[in-house]
Amino acid sequence: VFIKATDLETKKDKALNDLKSVDGIIVPIGWGERGVEGKISAIKYARENKVPYLGLCYGMQLASIEFARNVAGLKDANTVEVNPETPYPIIHDIPFEEKYQKIKGKGASMRLGAYDCILKPNTLAHNIYKKHHAFKDENKNLISERHRHRFEFNNKYREVLENAGFIISGTSPDDFFVEMIELPQNKHPFFLATQAHPEYKSQPLKPHPIFVEYLKAVIK
Repeated sequence: VFIKATDLETKKDKALNDLKSVDGIIVPIGWGERGVEGKISAIKYARENKVPYLGLCYGMQLASIEFARNVAGLKDANTVEVNPETPYPIIHDIPFEEKYQKIKGKGASMRLGAYDCILKPNTLAHNIYKKHHAFKDENKNLISERHRHRFEFNNKYREVLENAGFIISGTSPDDFFVEMIELPQNKHPFFLATQAHPEYKSQPLKPHPIFVEYLKAVIK
């Protein structure tokens, strides 16, 4: 079921009925401000109604913003991609750093390609990779995923979100980048979002473990 994010802003009743008909919600990759508030509404619905949720790239960033606004009490939280003047820039851009980013297009810096990530033990993310033997180095809780994005989670807001129940389940090995977020498994059956692109490593006969476990949660 494809639901236009803009319909959740302009045709709320119809779009909400469509949302209520599904067993799981994915907010995938995206750019810019079009449909952002609709996507955030879908994430809020998934969180509050315990509908399995998977956020991919922008879907992770917007899940962080939704939590900041509606759980942590940071009204008007946003990404600087949409509102450069937001009082709570949960998602922001960082100065260019050659070891992290590449220049793409007309001077835009992006994180492109494979990056390592350390998963927090006893989290949903860690359990998924362990179950599917998908670690790069299980002894170090280390995985590797491909990326393609520009904006990042703002470390300034880690503590306030975590104190409200937000789980940061994956970070870069130097703890600079937030790579995966989730909700406690005793609060939500499946709420997971990643800054990476697991779809880039999926194959027809070997789907990425995150998709496999998401679908199992949906079926359940």
